Amino acid sequence: MKLVIDTNILWVSVSRRSKTNWLFQDLIKGKFTLCVTSDILDEYAEIIERKMGHKTAETVLKLLGELENVEFVTKYFKWQFITTDYDDNKFVDCAIACNAHYLATNDKHFNVLKKVEFPKVNVINLKELTNILKNN
Repeated sequence: MKLVIDTNILWVSVSRRSKTNWLFQDLIKGKFTLCVTSDILDEYAEIIERKMGHKTAETVLKLLGELENVEFVTKYFKWQFITTDYDDNKFVDCAIACNAHYLATNDKHFNVLKKVEFPKVNVINLKELTNILKNN
């Protein structure tokens, strides 16, 4: 299963003390494919460093570069569906470019995608992602 995961879900799953660390552990175990672009990795690094420190950000990014189930995606088009926060579009563009099964986010800006029929992006929140991954 191909997933694009917004930073607001990924960074909190990194800490072993987090209730959502199971997600990061599932990624490490190869239970799904994480699709990323260079600008998504840049945002992951920025936020993880801000919240958890430079060493943690460096370790996470190195790990993402080594995991076989992390797919680096080249996007060729910017869709610009999200107008309330243009920066969020990098996740949408990645999801479309890699034909992701789901884009997981807790950000309400992505709700606009529910009205877009083509190209279809299946936006889910963390609770829905939990149910999907636990049942696969």
